[in-house]
Amino acid sequence: MTHSERTEPTEPRTPADPAANSLRSFLVAPEHGSMTDAVTDALREAILSGALAPPAWLREDDLAQTLCVSRTPVREALRRLSDEGLTQRVANRGTVVAQMSIDEILAVYAVRESLEGLAARTAAIRRPAGLVDALTAVHREMEGQVNDSRRLAELNLQFHRLIRDASGNPYLERFLTQVEHAVRRFGRTTYDSEGRSVESLKEHYAILEAIAAGDADRAEEQAVAHMRRAREVRVKQMLAR
Repeated sequence: MTHSERTEPTEPRTPADPAANSLRSFLVAPEHGSMTDAVTDALREAILSGALAPPAWLREDDLAQTLCVSRTPVREALRRLSDEGLTQRVANRGTVVAQMSIDEILAVYAVRESLEGLAARTAAIRRPAGLVDALTAVHREMEGQVNDSRRLAELNLQFHRLIRDASGNPYLERFLTQVEHAVRRFGRTTYDSEGRSVESLKEHYAILEAIAAGDADRAEEQAVAHMRRAREVRVKQMLAR
């Protein structure tokens, strides 16, 4: 497959499909927000978690029936998710869960490298109360999960989420949240690669030490190096397919 080539969408799912039925577990009835927000959140999480994998069809009628809502919030949710790049319209056919090309994955790493570096720098400068303890706790849990690549991937996002939130910059938080969504769509984790678990733990600890010391330059340097190494491992994974 070329960098931009995409697989043909599979046949539309029906409400009886187990994967479609699992959508109900993602829908949380809104207490104060709108149903459109609730449907958008449900579909987004289903896509990010892999419950709705590319290139599955997303048909308004089926989704509305499965989620027990009208077509209006489903239609608006699909529009929002298209704006986020999670879905795409197929001319005269409908909407599918979007796939990510190799070029798109590499683009995510290029952006993430700069943003994670800035987040680590800012976190080291601000060092809000409890940050270092929280990062240490996640790091220790990761040390105990070195043989569980899926759990490590979850904890990895949690580690970086703590740094992101500690930045205190709402724009940086928003952009990195979008990056996190993209990362969750990659599918296979880099922790599946031999030796990556131990290597990543060392990289995380270097970031943690720099933040704990309030060394902004080193925190940024280590975060950028961590992202570059993750990109290298990802490229090797993709080329080995």
